[in-house]
Amino acid sequence: MTTADRKIAARRLTDAKRVVVKVGSALLVDAEKGRLNRSWLEAFAADVASFRKRGQEIILVSSGAIALGRRHLALSPGRLRLEESQAAAAVGQIRLAHAYKELLDAHEITVAQILLTLGDTEQRRRYLNARGTLNTLLSLGAVPVINENDTVATAEIRYGDNDRLAARVATMASADLLVLLSDIDGLYDAPPQAGRQANLVPLVERITPEIESMAGASGSELSRGGMTTKIEAGKIATTGGIHMVIASGHVAHPLRAIREGGRCTWFLTPANPITARKKWIAGSLEPKGILTIDAGAVAALRRGNSLLPVGVIKVEGAFARGDAVLVRGPDTAEIGRGLVAYDAEDAERIKGRSSADCQLILGIVGRAEMVHRDDLVLGHA
Repeated sequence: MTTADRKIAARRLTDAKRVVVKVGSALLVDAEKGRLNRSWLEAFAADVASFRKRGQEIILVSSGAIALGRRHLALSPGRLRLEESQAAAAVGQIRLAHAYKELLDAHEITVAQILLTLGDTEQRRRYLNARGTLNTLLSLGAVPVINENDTVATAEIRYGDNDRLAARVATMASADLLVLLSDIDGLYDAPPQAGRQANLVPLVERITPEIESMAGASGSELSRGGMTTKIEAGKIATTGGIHMVIASGHVAHPLRAIREGGRCTWFLTPANPITARKKWIAGSLEPKGILTIDAGAVAALRRGNSLLPVGVIKVEGAFARGDAVLVRGPDTAEIGRGLVAYDAEDAERIKGRSSADCQLILGIVGRAEMVHRDDLVLGHA
Protein backbone atom coordinates (compact mmCIF):
# COMPACT_ATOMS: atom_id res chain seq x y z
CA MET A 1 0.00 0.00 0.00
CA THR A 2 1.46 3.35 -1.03
CA THR A 3 1.78 6.40 1.23
CA ALA A 4 -1.16 8.02 -0.57
CA ASP A 5 -3.25 4.87 -0.08
CA ARG A 6 -2.42 4.88 3.64
CA LYS A 7 -3.57 8.48 3.96
CA ILE A 8 -6.85 7.65 2.22
CA ALA A 9 -7.31 4.67 4.51
CA ALA A 10 -6.63 6.80 7.59
CA ARG A 11 -9.31 9.26 6.49
CA ARG A 12 -11.86 6.44 6.31
CA LEU A 13 -11.26 5.91 10.02
CA THR A 14 -11.14 9.56 11.11
CA ASP A 15 -14.01 10.72 8.86
CA ALA A 16 -16.42 8.03 10.07
CA LYS A 17 -19.07 9.57 12.29
CA ARG A 18 -20.17 6.28 13.83
CA VAL A 19 -17.77 3.35 14.28
CA VAL A 20 -18.34 -0.18 15.57
CA VAL A 21 -15.23 -1.93 16.93
CA LYS A 22 -15.17 -5.66 17.61
CA VAL A 23 -12.60 -6.85 20.15
CA GLY A 24 -11.66 -10.53 20.15
CA SER A 25 -11.15 -12.76 23.19
CA ALA A 26 -7.51 -13.43 22.33
CA LEU A 27 -6.78 -9.72 22.80
CA LEU A 28 -8.64 -9.22 26.06
CA VAL A 29 -7.70 -12.41 27.88
CA ASP A 30 -4.27 -13.91 28.56
CA ALA A 31 -4.56 -17.42 27.10
CA GLU A 32 -2.26 -19.05 29.68
CA LYS A 33 -3.55 -17.38 32.84
CA GLY A 34 -7.16 -16.72 31.84
CA ARG A 35 -6.86 -13.19 33.22
CA LEU A 36 -7.84 -9.86 31.70
CA ASN A 37 -5.04 -8.26 29.68
CA ARG A 38 -5.36 -5.01 31.59
CA SER A 39 -2.43 -3.11 30.08
CA TRP A 40 -3.79 -3.71 26.57
CA LEU A 41 -7.28 -2.64 27.59
CA GLU A 42 -5.92 0.57 29.16
CA ALA A 43 -4.25 1.52 25.87
CA PHE A 44 -7.39 0.60 23.94
CA ALA A 45 -9.48 2.78 26.26
CA ALA A 46 -7.19 5.69 25.38
CA ASP A 47 -7.90 5.01 21.69
CA VAL A 48 -11.64 5.06 22.37
CA ALA A 49 -11.23 8.36 24.23
CA SER A 50 -9.45 9.87 21.23
CA PHE A 51 -12.43 8.93 19.05
CA ARG A 52 -14.81 10.66 21.43
CA LYS A 53 -12.63 13.80 21.56
CA ARG A 54 -12.89 14.04 17.77
CA GLY A 55 -16.66 13.92 18.11
CA GLN A 56 -16.97 10.38 16.75
CA GLU A 57 -19.49 7.91 18.13
CA ILE A 58 -18.19 4.47 18.98
CA ILE A 59 -19.85 1.14 19.79
CA LEU A 60 -17.83 -1.78 21.14
CA VAL A 61 -18.69 -5.42 20.47
CA SER A 62 -16.58 -7.32 22.93
CA SER A 63 -15.77 -10.98 23.35
CA GLY A 64 -14.11 -12.32 26.47
CA ALA A 65 -16.88 -13.10 28.97
CA ILE A 66 -16.65 -16.89 28.64
CA ALA A 67 -12.85 -16.84 28.58
CA LEU A 68 -12.78 -14.78 31.80
CA GLY A 69 -15.50 -16.74 33.56
CA ARG A 70 -14.12 -20.21 32.96
CA ARG A 71 -11.03 -19.51 35.08
CA HIS A 72 -13.09 -18.33 38.04
CA LEU A 73 -15.23 -21.46 37.82
CA ALA A 74 -12.13 -23.67 37.43
CA LEU A 75 -13.46 -25.21 34.23
CA SER A 76 -11.06 -27.52 32.44
CA PRO A 77 -9.25 -26.46 29.25
CA GLY A 78 -10.73 -27.37 25.91
CA ARG A 79 -14.22 -27.18 24.50
CA LEU A 80 -16.98 -26.43 27.00
CA ARG A 81 -20.45 -27.93 27.08
CA LEU A 82 -23.25 -25.45 26.34
CA GLU A 83 -24.35 -25.17 29.97
CA GLU A 84 -20.71 -24.65 31.05
CA SER A 85 -20.34 -21.85 28.49
CA GLN A 86 -23.51 -20.23 29.77
CA ALA A 87 -22.30 -20.44 33.37
CA ALA A 88 -18.88 -19.04 32.43
CA ALA A 89 -20.55 -16.17 30.56
CA ALA A 90 -22.66 -15.30 33.61
CA VAL A 91 -19.52 -14.99 35.75
CA GLY A 92 -17.26 -13.40 33.15
CA GLN A 93 -19.70 -10.79 31.90
CA ILE A 94 -19.67 -8.99 35.26
CA ARG A 95 -15.89 -8.80 35.26
CA LEU A 96 -15.71 -7.71 31.65
CA ALA A 97 -18.28 -4.94 32.07
CA HIS A 98 -16.57 -3.72 35.25
CA ALA A 99 -13.21 -3.54 33.47
CA TYR A 100 -14.64 -1.42 30.64
CA LYS A 101 -16.43 0.84 33.12
CA GLU A 102 -13.37 1.36 35.28
CA LEU A 103 -10.96 2.09 32.45
CA LEU A 104 -13.31 4.36 30.46
CA ASP A 105 -14.35 6.16 33.64
CA ALA A 106 -10.76 7.41 33.77
CA HIS A 107 -11.50 9.28 30.53
CA GLU A 108 -14.88 10.54 31.81
CA ILE A 109 -16.73 8.29 29.37
CA THR A 110 -20.00 6.66 30.37
CA VAL A 111 -20.26 2.96 29.52
CA ALA A 112 -23.49 1.07 28.85
CA GLN A 113 -23.81 -2.70 28.61
CA ILE A 114 -26.13 -4.36 26.08
CA LEU A 115 -26.54 -8.13 25.73
CA LEU A 116 -28.08 -9.32 22.45
CA THR A 117 -29.27 -12.61 21.02
CA LEU A 118 -29.84 -13.57 17.41
CA GLY A 119 -33.54 -12.80 17.75
CA ASP A 120 -32.81 -9.22 18.76
CA THR A 121 -31.40 -8.53 15.30
CA GLU A 122 -33.76 -10.79 13.35
CA GLN A 123 -37.18 -9.99 14.82
CA ARG A 124 -38.33 -6.59 13.64
CA ARG A 125 -39.82 -5.24 16.86
CA ARG A 126 -36.86 -6.27 19.00
CA TYR A 127 -34.49 -4.96 16.32
CA LEU A 128 -36.17 -1.54 16.45
CA ASN A 129 -36.09 -1.49 20.25
CA ALA A 130 -32.37 -2.31 20.28
CA ARG A 131 -31.70 0.25 17.55
CA GLY A 132 -33.60 2.92 19.45
CA THR A 133 -31.64 2.19 22.63
CA LEU A 134 -28.32 2.38 20.76
CA ASN A 135 -29.20 5.68 19.12
CA THR A 136 -30.33 7.18 22.43
CA LEU A 137 -27.18 6.08 24.25
CA LEU A 138 -24.98 7.51 21.52
CA SER A 139 -26.89 10.80 21.48
CA LEU A 140 -26.27 11.06 25.23
CA GLY A 141 -22.53 10.54 24.79
CA ALA A 142 -22.29 6.98 26.13
CA VAL A 143 -20.21 4.14 24.68
CA PRO A 144 -22.33 0.96 24.39
CA VAL A 145 -20.44 -2.29 25.02
CA ILE A 146 -22.26 -5.20 23.36
CA ASN A 147 -21.85 -8.92 23.64
CA GLU A 148 -23.93 -11.89 22.66
CA ASN A 149 -26.11 -12.99 25.58
CA ASP A 150 -24.31 -16.31 26.00
CA THR A 151 -26.06 -16.96 29.31
CA VAL A 152 -29.39 -17.66 27.60
CA ALA A 153 -28.48 -18.27 23.94
CA THR A 154 -28.61 -21.90 22.82
CA ALA A 155 -26.96 -23.45 19.78
CA GLU A 156 -30.09 -22.89 17.72
CA ILE A 157 -30.51 -19.18 18.51
CA ARG A 158 -26.97 -17.87 18.67
CA TYR A 159 -24.50 -16.22 16.34
CA GLY A 160 -21.63 -18.23 17.77
CA ASP A 161 -19.11 -15.53 16.87
CA ASN A 162 -18.88 -11.81 17.46
CA ASP A 163 -17.68 -10.95 13.96
CA ARG A 164 -21.12 -11.41 12.45
CA LEU A 165 -22.78 -9.97 15.54
CA ALA A 166 -20.64 -6.84 15.13
CA ALA A 167 -21.68 -6.58 11.48
CA ARG A 168 -25.35 -6.86 12.43
CA VAL A 169 -24.88 -4.21 15.11
CA ALA A 170 -23.17 -1.96 12.56
CA THR A 171 -26.09 -2.22 10.15
CA MET A 172 -28.59 -1.80 12.99
CA ALA A 173 -26.83 1.40 14.08
CA SER A 174 -26.27 2.70 10.50
CA ALA A 175 -22.55 2.89 11.26
CA ASP A 176 -20.05 4.20 8.75
CA LEU A 177 -17.25 1.80 9.62
CA LEU A 178 -16.78 -1.64 11.20
CA VAL A 179 -13.37 -2.42 12.72
CA LEU A 180 -12.55 -6.06 13.48
CA LEU A 181 -9.58 -6.27 15.85
CA SER A 182 -8.19 -9.77 15.87
CA ASP A 183 -5.06 -11.86 16.35
CA ILE A 184 -4.27 -11.51 12.63
CA ASP A 185 -3.52 -8.28 10.79
CA GLY A 186 -5.78 -8.82 7.78
CA LEU A 187 -6.76 -11.12 4.94
CA TYR A 188 -3.99 -13.13 3.29
CA ASP A 189 -4.12 -14.77 -0.12
CA ALA A 190 -3.35 -18.08 1.63
CA PRO A 191 -3.70 -19.15 5.29
CA PRO A 192 -0.47 -17.86 6.96
CA GLN A 193 -0.25 -20.91 9.22
CA ALA A 194 -0.20 -23.28 6.23
CA GLY A 195 3.60 -23.06 5.95
CA ARG A 196 3.61 -21.50 2.49
CA GLN A 197 4.08 -18.03 1.08
CA ALA A 198 1.17 -15.79 2.03
CA ASN A 199 0.70 -12.15 1.10
CA LEU A 200 -1.50 -9.59 2.85
CA VAL A 201 -4.39 -8.31 0.73
CA PRO A 202 -4.57 -4.60 1.69
CA LEU A 203 -7.76 -3.73 -0.20
CA VAL A 204 -10.91 -5.66 -1.15
CA GLU A 205 -13.21 -3.61 -3.35
CA ARG A 206 -15.74 -6.42 -3.66
CA ILE A 207 -16.09 -9.80 -1.94
CA THR A 208 -15.87 -12.41 -4.70
CA PRO A 209 -15.68 -16.22 -4.56
CA GLU A 210 -11.90 -15.84 -4.93
CA ILE A 211 -11.77 -13.63 -1.83
CA GLU A 212 -13.92 -16.11 0.08
CA SER A 213 -11.59 -18.96 -0.84
CA MET A 214 -8.71 -17.18 0.89
CA ALA A 215 -10.34 -17.54 4.32
CA GLY A 216 -8.85 -20.12 6.68
CA ALA A 217 -10.02 -21.68 9.93
CA SER A 218 -9.91 -20.20 13.40
CA GLY A 219 -6.36 -19.72 14.62
CA SER A 220 -6.98 -19.32 18.35
CA GLU A 221 -8.44 -21.59 21.02
CA LEU A 222 -10.14 -18.60 22.68
CA SER A 223 -11.77 -17.43 19.46
CA ARG A 224 -14.90 -19.06 18.05
CA GLY A 225 -14.49 -17.14 14.82
CA GLY A 226 -11.91 -17.25 12.07
CA MET A 227 -11.27 -15.53 8.76
CA THR A 228 -14.38 -17.22 7.33
CA THR A 229 -16.63 -15.44 9.83
CA LYS A 230 -14.82 -12.18 9.12
CA ILE A 231 -15.56 -12.51 5.42
CA GLU A 232 -19.20 -13.21 6.29
CA ALA A 233 -19.17 -10.09 8.44
CA GLY A 234 -17.72 -8.20 5.50
CA LYS A 235 -20.62 -9.28 3.31
CA ILE A 236 -23.15 -8.07 5.88
CA ALA A 237 -21.36 -4.78 6.44
CA THR A 238 -20.61 -3.81 2.84
CA THR A 239 -24.10 -4.78 1.69
CA GLY A 240 -25.36 -2.42 4.38
CA GLY A 241 -23.24 0.47 3.10
CA ILE A 242 -20.50 0.13 5.71
CA HIS A 243 -16.74 -0.01 5.14
CA MET A 244 -14.92 -2.69 7.13
CA VAL A 245 -11.30 -3.12 8.19
CA ILE A 246 -9.57 -6.16 9.69
CA ALA A 247 -6.48 -5.34 11.75
CA SER A 248 -4.32 -6.89 14.42
CA GLY A 249 -5.08 -5.97 17.99
CA HIS A 250 -1.69 -7.19 19.19
CA VAL A 251 -0.33 -3.67 19.50
CA ALA A 252 -0.73 -1.24 22.38
CA HIS A 253 -2.94 1.23 20.50
CA PRO A 254 -4.65 -0.74 17.70
CA LEU A 255 -6.97 2.03 16.47
CA ARG A 256 -4.14 4.53 16.38
CA ALA A 257 -2.07 2.01 14.42
CA ILE A 258 -4.79 1.82 11.75
CA ARG A 259 -4.97 5.61 11.61
CA GLU A 260 -1.20 5.78 11.13
CA GLY A 261 -1.27 3.36 8.19
CA GLY A 262 -0.53 0.07 9.90
CA ARG A 263 -1.00 -3.29 8.19
CA CYS A 264 -4.65 -4.19 7.70
CA THR A 265 -7.24 -5.15 5.08
CA TRP A 266 -9.95 -2.70 4.00
CA PHE A 267 -13.27 -3.93 2.60
CA LEU A 268 -15.02 -1.15 0.70
CA THR A 269 -18.69 -0.51 0.05
CA PRO A 270 -20.02 1.50 -2.90
CA ALA A 271 -22.92 2.88 -0.85
CA ASN A 272 -23.42 4.59 2.49
CA PRO A 273 -25.53 3.27 5.41
CA ILE A 274 -28.55 5.49 4.76
CA THR A 275 -28.52 4.87 0.99
CA ALA A 276 -28.21 1.10 1.47
CA ARG A 277 -30.95 1.10 4.09
CA LYS A 278 -33.32 3.08 1.89
CA LYS A 279 -32.61 0.83 -1.06
CA TRP A 280 -33.59 -2.12 1.14
CA ILE A 281 -36.80 -0.38 2.26
CA ALA A 282 -37.73 0.59 -1.29
CA GLY A 283 -37.10 -2.73 -2.98
CA SER A 284 -37.02 -5.57 -0.48
CA LEU A 285 -39.99 -5.12 1.83
CA GLU A 286 -43.65 -5.80 1.13
CA PRO A 287 -45.88 -2.92 2.34
CA LYS A 288 -48.33 -4.02 5.03
CA GLY A 289 -50.48 -0.89 5.06
CA ILE A 290 -51.14 2.61 3.73
CA LEU A 291 -50.85 6.03 5.35
CA THR A 292 -52.66 8.82 3.52
CA ILE A 293 -51.34 12.26 4.42
CA ASP A 294 -52.45 15.85 3.86
CA ALA A 295 -50.89 18.41 1.51
CA GLY A 296 -48.93 20.06 4.30
CA ALA A 297 -47.31 16.77 5.25
CA VAL A 298 -46.46 16.07 1.59
CA ALA A 299 -44.65 19.40 1.39
CA ALA A 300 -42.84 18.69 4.67
CA LEU A 301 -41.62 15.31 3.40
CA ARG A 302 -40.37 16.92 0.21
CA ARG A 303 -38.31 19.28 2.38
CA GLY A 304 -36.66 16.30 4.08
CA ASN A 305 -38.73 16.15 7.25
CA SER A 306 -40.15 13.10 9.01
CA LEU A 307 -43.83 12.18 8.86
CA LEU A 308 -45.61 13.28 12.05
CA PRO A 309 -48.97 11.89 13.24
CA VAL A 310 -50.60 15.30 12.77
CA GLY A 311 -50.16 15.01 8.98
CA VAL A 312 -51.84 11.59 8.66
CA ILE A 313 -55.50 11.64 7.61
CA LYS A 314 -56.16 7.94 6.93
CA VAL A 315 -54.72 4.62 8.12
CA GLU A 316 -55.28 1.35 6.25
CA GLY A 317 -53.98 -2.19 6.72
CA ALA A 318 -52.97 -4.49 9.56
CA PHE A 319 -49.37 -3.63 10.26
CA ALA A 320 -47.06 -3.80 13.25
CA ARG A 321 -44.41 -1.38 14.36
CA GLY A 322 -41.42 -1.65 12.02
CA ASP A 323 -43.43 -2.90 9.03
CA ALA A 324 -43.19 -1.18 5.67
CA VAL A 325 -46.12 1.02 4.65
CA LEU A 326 -47.01 3.06 1.58
CA VAL A 327 -47.36 6.80 2.03
CA ARG A 328 -49.92 8.48 -0.23
CA GLY A 329 -50.94 12.08 -0.72
CA PRO A 330 -54.53 13.41 -0.47
CA ASP A 331 -54.99 12.62 -4.18
CA THR A 332 -53.97 8.96 -3.46
CA ALA A 333 -50.75 9.37 -5.48
CA GLU A 334 -47.88 7.42 -3.89
CA ILE A 335 -45.37 9.72 -2.18
CA GLY A 336 -43.07 6.99 -0.92
CA ARG A 337 -42.76 4.15 1.53
CA GLY A 338 -41.15 3.67 4.89
CA LEU A 339 -41.02 1.83 8.20
CA VAL A 340 -43.83 2.86 10.52
CA ALA A 341 -43.14 3.54 14.20
CA TYR A 342 -46.57 2.48 15.50
CA ASP A 343 -48.89 -0.51 15.23
CA ALA A 344 -51.95 0.05 13.02
CA GLU A 345 -54.28 0.32 16.02
CA ASP A 346 -52.21 3.04 17.70
CA ALA A 347 -51.62 4.82 14.37
CA GLU A 348 -55.38 5.02 13.90
CA ARG A 349 -55.83 6.49 17.37
CA ILE A 350 -53.23 9.27 16.95
CA LYS A 351 -53.66 10.19 13.27
CA GLY A 352 -54.15 13.94 12.83
CA ARG A 353 -53.14 14.64 16.42
CA SER A 354 -50.30 16.71 17.87
CA SER A 355 -47.42 15.14 19.78
CA ALA A 356 -48.90 16.33 23.09
CA ASP A 357 -52.25 14.75 22.22
CA CYS A 358 -50.54 11.49 21.25
CA GLN A 359 -49.03 11.17 24.69
CA LEU A 360 -52.42 11.67 26.34
CA ILE A 361 -54.16 9.24 23.99
CA LEU A 362 -51.62 6.42 24.28
CA GLY A 363 -50.70 7.02 27.91
CA ILE A 364 -46.98 6.85 27.11
CA VAL A 365 -44.32 9.13 25.66
CA GLY A 366 -44.12 7.54 22.22
CA ARG A 367 -42.01 8.40 19.22
CA ALA A 368 -42.60 11.86 17.79
CA GLU A 369 -42.58 10.56 14.22
CA MET A 370 -45.05 8.22 12.55
CA VAL A 371 -42.27 7.47 10.01
CA HIS A 372 -38.77 8.82 10.63
CA ARG A 373 -37.04 10.41 7.65
CA ASP A 374 -34.17 7.89 7.90
CA ASP A 375 -36.77 5.13 7.44
CA LEU A 376 -38.57 6.87 4.55
CA VAL A 377 -37.94 6.57 0.82
CA LEU A 378 -39.67 9.16 -1.37
CA GLY A 379 -40.77 8.57 -4.95
CA HIS A 380 -40.19 11.02 -7.74
CA ALA A 381 -41.48 14.51 -7.11
